[in-house]
Amino acid sequence: MRPLPRAAIADLKNKASRAEGYRAAVGTRLKQTEKEIKELEAEEELLDVVAALFRTLIDNEVNEGIEAVEKLQTEGLQAIFEDMDLKVKSEVTVKRNKVSVDLVTVQKQPDGVETEAPSTEAFGGSVTTVQSVLLRIIVILRRGMRPLLLLDESLVAVAENYVPAVGRFLSRLCERMGMDILAITHNAVLVEQAKTAYRIRKIGNTAQFTKIH
Repeated sequence: MRPLPRAAIADLKNKASRAEGYRAAVGTRLKQTEKEIKELEAEEELLDVVAALFRTLIDNEVNEGIEAVEKLQTEGLQAIFEDMDLKVKSEVTVKRNKVSVDLVTVQKQPDGVETEAPSTEAFGGSVTTVQSVLLRIIVILRRGMRPLLLLDESLVAVAENYVPAVGRFLSRLCERMGMDILAITHNAVLVEQAKTAYRIRKIGNTAQFTKIH
């Protein structure tokens, strides 16, 4: 067997040296990649913890908001519709990571049987109108907005026999919550419940305000 020429041996040594260098570089890169993977895994774990925290905070806010809605809605309905024994409960569902809340009105019959349905479907304009006004008040209070609610003939659907109770409840609510309600109405009964009332008359192109009480 003939020995390899010196040039061939030198070439093989160079190739072996280069291969060793590649191996060392790959080893270094492998260690760096493993380090990056561990860092990413740690970051993923942190993100999972943060996401869980956010979900908890959101759940708490949703629950607190729902409790506030249920409480004020039920209080208002029971104060105004004393003959109907109404209350409000919520049904919470999660669809595609979004929370959906449906409000259901419940009426307890004299025999103890409870019937429930969305107010727009089963309880008429009086209940629906009052609930709509109460929801607007809740949004104002929960979002820290200026405590002022404008009602432009918003209570016309309320049956006449419930109007005095509506006026009394809204007046008490204003005192308790520190908010103002400016209502425009032609209903004299509702005007009587207002803390301050003005009659507006159009004279030519101007409006004349006359204080009633």
